[in-house]
Amino acid sequence: MYEEGVKNYLQKQKQPHYLLVSSYFSTESDGFKSGSRIISGLTHNSPNSEMALVGASEMLNSGIKPNGYVLVHLIRSSTRTGFHSYGVQLHCYALRAGFVPNVFISTSLVNFYVKFDSLGDAHKVFDEIPQPSEVSWNSLISGYVHSGQFRSALDLFLQLDRSEICADSFSFTAALSVCGQLTLLHLGKLIHSKVVKVGVECSVVVANCLIDMYGKCGSVKEAIWVFDEIDDKDIISWNSVIAASARNRKLEQAVRFLHQMPIPDTISYNEVINGFAQFGNIDAAIHILSRMPNSNSSSWNAIITGYVNRNQAREALAFFSNMHSNDIEMDQFTFSIILSGIASLSSLTWGILIHCCTIKCGLDASIVVGSALIDMYSKCGQVEDAEQIFQSLPRKNLVTWNALVSGFAHNGDSAKVIELYEQLKMVRDLKPDGITFLNVLSACWHNRTPYEVANHYFELMIKNYGIDATPEHCALMIRLMGQWGEVWRGERMICELGFGSCGLVWRALLGACGACGDLKVAELAAAKVIELEGDKEFVYVMMSNIYATYGEWGGVSVVREVMRQRSVRKEVGCSWIE
Repeated sequence: MYEEGVKNYLQKQKQPHYLLVSSYFSTESDGFKSGSRIISGLTHNSPNSEMALVGASEMLNSGIKPNGYVLVHLIRSSTRTGFHSYGVQLHCYALRAGFVPNVFISTSLVNFYVKFDSLGDAHKVFDEIPQPSEVSWNSLISGYVHSGQFRSALDLFLQLDRSEICADSFSFTAALSVCGQLTLLHLGKLIHSKVVKVGVECSVVVANCLIDMYGKCGSVKEAIWVFDEIDDKDIISWNSVIAASARNRKLEQAVRFLHQMPIPDTISYNEVINGFAQFGNIDAAIHILSRMPNSNSSSWNAIITGYVNRNQAREALAFFSNMHSNDIEMDQFTFSIILSGIASLSSLTWGILIHCCTIKCGLDASIVVGSALIDMYSKCGQVEDAEQIFQSLPRKNLVTWNALVSGFAHNGDSAKVIELYEQLKMVRDLKPDGITFLNVLSACWHNRTPYEVANHYFELMIKNYGIDATPEHCALMIRLMGQWGEVWRGERMICELGFGSCGLVWRALLGACGACGDLKVAELAAAKVIELEGDKEFVYVMMSNIYATYGEWGGVSVVREVMRQRSVRKEVGCSWIE
């Protein structure tokens, strides 16, 4: 099948493919030295890579075997052109021909599998290399970093550090990137020490990664110190230190760096705009936007995001309209953000208008936009429309699935939540996460599912999927206990999960006691809530109601007297409809 595709490509040339092939390969029995030179030339020229690969097929069929040098170039060509099946065939040939111990061939195979996100296969090839080179280590480490598997990348870097091979600049930049992503400041400092010991701190690339790592770990002072030590600062150095300042609320400092920068680019301005939109005055962010030379969709998106995150969705809509009026190109993130704001307002009319805009821009099939549309329609009560969009999307990720699962959970269709969860389990390369199980447990609570069934899902989440329980998961389990009169389990669960200092779970336990009327546990929970969160009218109202349920009118009087003494007033109930 692969060869047919390549031959179709060659048929577009002026000569038949067999004439082209015969002109590029000799039939020397020693591994075709001249063919070796031709393949090397072709694989360095991307448009001709297909000819090199079809030529190799012809050679193999005629009994001529490539040597290691040629094999490396063919694997690289398969990687570059995206011919996965042919690369796998070359791997099989390398195994049969005994080339696996060759570090150059194995490293090219590692790169091949990394390119196709087959990190398991890449790691297996790596493990079979008798003496991996620096390039072998770095190829696999960078593969894990780019795929978001930061822990695996870090474990591999630490193995490299303990090996006889010394880490190089590339290794350090990958490790520092991981430390930044996981906010591992202490480890980042240790790697910084190693960088100095090895003597690569003068590399501007390594220095830039150090600035980025310190910035993401909240150590702005260290980031600036590294920046000041760089002799030949490049644009990435400046943007990194601006980002470190802006993302850590050092907005005036970020502005100073922006003004000191020789030639700020769009990224420089966007970092400052994003900082003000998140932590400062949005009007200041808009002022910077109006003065920057070449604003783009990211510049405007930052301000829309700032409004949405501050629960100012109507202002976000006004700014979105302004963006539209100024003919600023809108991307999938623009629509995702504004749809999130519309969802918070439950404004179906605006949602439909934005949906029409996404169709006009050809972005309605995007995973990012599609997931946001599902969330918006669900929160506007149109869960059937949300499901229709879900079904129409050509590709779906876990965010898409969770958006629909959450939609049915929030609209009270518990049976559909469980049905979608069972379907998700069968999807290849996708696994339920903490949000999925939060919705499953919520469905169990709404549906008054037996505690044993809900607990089965809870244990499945922890033991089978390795997902750590959050206070929200614990609170839902406690509410389920309250439905079935088993709140005595709640205190033990809170202690076992280590949530003793979290007010949310104790409030859930107090509310569960209100549902089943357990006075002893309620008094314990109430004391904990007051200890952790102070006087809350919710606590006193709940305790008054529970005492009344038991006929403990003396307790009711005491609670009300304490409320008067501490000036705690019951909030007046209210509701709203857009």
